[in-house]
Amino acid sequence: MDRAGTAGRVLGHPHVRVEGRAKVTGAAVYASDHRDGPVAHAALVTSTIACGRVTGFDRRAAEAVPGLLAILTHRDCAGAIAPVRHLMAGGFVNSAHRPLASDRVTYAGQIVALVVARTPEAAARAAALLGVGYEAEPAAGSFDDPGAEAVRLADLKPGHADIAKGDPEAAWAAAAARVEARYETPIQHHNPIELFTTRCAWDGDRLTVHEPTRYVGAVRHGLAAQLGLDPDRIRVVSGLLGGHFGSKFALSQHTALIALAARRLGCPVSLVPTRRQGFTIANYRPESRHDIRLAADRDGRFTALVHEAAVITSRFDPFAMEGADVTASLYACPALRTQERAVRVDRNTPGPMRAPPEVPYLFALESAVDEMAWHLGLDPIELRRRNDTATDPVSGRPFSTRPLMACFAAGAQAFGWEHRLPGAGAMRDGPWRVGLGCAASVRPVKIAAAMMRIRLSPDGAAEVATAHHEIGNGITTLLAMGLADRLGVPVERVSVRLGDTALPPAGISGGSSTTTSLMNALALGCDQLRGQLSRALTAPGRPFAGCEPDSLRLVGGRLLAPDGRALRCPEAVGLLDPAGIETLAEFVPAGSKPDALDSLRAGHIGLTLGGDHLAWAFGAQFAEVRIHAETGEIHVPRLTGAFAAGRVLNPLTAKSQLTGGMIWGLGSALLEETVLDGAAYRNPDLAEYLVPSAADIGAVEALLVPDPDAHVNALGVKGLGELGIIGVNAAIANAVFHATGRRIRRLPIRIEDLL
Repeated sequence: MDRAGTAGRVLGHPHVRVEGRAKVTGAAVYASDHRDGPVAHAALVTSTIACGRVTGFDRRAAEAVPGLLAILTHRDCAGAIAPVRHLMAGGFVNSAHRPLASDRVTYAGQIVALVVARTPEAAARAAALLGVGYEAEPAAGSFDDPGAEAVRLADLKPGHADIAKGDPEAAWAAAAARVEARYETPIQHHNPIELFTTRCAWDGDRLTVHEPTRYVGAVRHGLAAQLGLDPDRIRVVSGLLGGHFGSKFALSQHTALIALAARRLGCPVSLVPTRRQGFTIANYRPESRHDIRLAADRDGRFTALVHEAAVITSRFDPFAMEGADVTASLYACPALRTQERAVRVDRNTPGPMRAPPEVPYLFALESAVDEMAWHLGLDPIELRRRNDTATDPVSGRPFSTRPLMACFAAGAQAFGWEHRLPGAGAMRDGPWRVGLGCAASVRPVKIAAAMMRIRLSPDGAAEVATAHHEIGNGITTLLAMGLADRLGVPVERVSVRLGDTALPPAGISGGSSTTTSLMNALALGCDQLRGQLSRALTAPGRPFAGCEPDSLRLVGGRLLAPDGRALRCPEAVGLLDPAGIETLAEFVPAGSKPDALDSLRAGHIGLTLGGDHLAWAFGAQFAEVRIHAETGEIHVPRLTGAFAAGRVLNPLTAKSQLTGGMIWGLGSALLEETVLDGAAYRNPDLAEYLVPSAADIGAVEALLVPDPDAHVNALGVKGLGELGIIGVNAAIANAVFHATGRRIRRLPIRIEDLL
């Protein structure tokens, strides 16, 4: 660890999180922790039917609760909130559905009333006592239910196009080896520890919102559109997030309701919903189906791939997670066809969940690749090697780097893949059947425009400020490290301000784009400040007069001239301005639209893939499973992952991200499933929604594979937050087949599948 702040010697070395002590000691402040003055407390009432209408309310018992302040229903709020489009459709919200806009019920768990009281206990009590009458109608819950409506994704989402290349039908007919199967993944919910809270306070016509969100800009501009306000009159503060994993996505449905309640009551109002309510007031990963046809010649080279996918979405939003573009481009194949459909049902709108398309789509493809390896009698890694490619088979563009097989080589060596016996059921340890499986992990690199203010003070301190978000990924630490690395300020003297619309705007925390976007913006800002210093200090009468500005070097917190003259950074700053100097960096990545900065300022999502090359991060996942021959009990004693994600800026937090993702991947394979009963979720809590616990986790190892990439962006950074979870479910399913000879194509894998 470099604590001296020597320029150029901080990034790339391990550094503990600068906000870590505050988090583990309880000093960290989250959105619902703000207690500046008296506040009223809200509670939600949610529907018990999935489709129909509200016929009336019995308010008598609720109104008898001491401390009750208000009960708001559609009779009070109809017309008060203007419609706004979904974030992914050019709007700002996580769902275009407006609760309390009418008596219509469109999904189970929809908000049908808001209760406000002086204490959270009184609000919860009154909400529980409010009687709601319904007139129910038939509801479609999932794929095969009457009334479910299938639509082509190309018809639902402008810009989406299914892929067609070559003649996959002819190649399928002529193939020496074929795999044809359906793979299915379940509904999954994010379940962050910090709930979906909101606190709204008015000061005249100005609104301040404290809400955990991964896009404060969308919350600000979305609320302005909903409430008819100037965005400049709204301030949104997020601060630290207690997890989101893809949820806390844009503007929530309930935020405007809390703002309305606060305005009508004339006091701040705070909402802390229950975990059960979080299953329907936020989004989720929808269930998916994947029909794969994979053909190969006798040597194992793929000749055709057909991937037909279907995912669930709501009736009222054009949101559906597409992902066949990734599966079509992963391996060399001359004949390709994809078809993606969305199935509309009577449920709340789904949304991104960490590695949104890759987790379900790669489960299907990597399972099919493993099936092909068994069919051909090839080692699964060897089959992947024979189908590796330096160019995208769809577009013909070259990959910026393609270290997939380097990841498999590093992972196989660390995992001990050479000890794998090839026959299904061939490895035993007493009563335990032992299986080893592997799968690829890939993630396209995304990047976005960002703005950042950087300030240097004469006392040697520095500040980085941008309206991005610390979601637990360690970006606060990376920004402090990055400034220390480029300007020679000790890490401990750098303060980082995030998560506030009062700061320069930045985009969404998603798509593994935070590091790629913000660190490039930081580098630009630091270069601007160094330029200011160099130009000013080489002017006549200044300490480096006569030197070329570009000849000055920054080493150990000092500016050095070629002739040996030196000046400490704080002294240099003080010579320019006793109050300090600052700059505003406006970073626009290659491939962005011309209006990228204007779009950013307006709160619109602006992720881009950018560049002339196909830039992906890669990985290889390895899993050992043990299955008891008599009980079917499943253990995963070992997970090993090898990952190549460009330049790694902090190996300590990078490995933390990757191992956390691998553990979540285990949960995706064996535990996580939201169960439907009709069109309602029946296990919306952490008692029955199963997630991995310490007892479920064996040895987890994440390896970092060198991946220098001169094409991806100026810093060579690819982002790796979502890479760790991808492919783990397939690796475990493939290991289960190796152990038992039983191919499980529907997740999660449970004991009853193996008895």
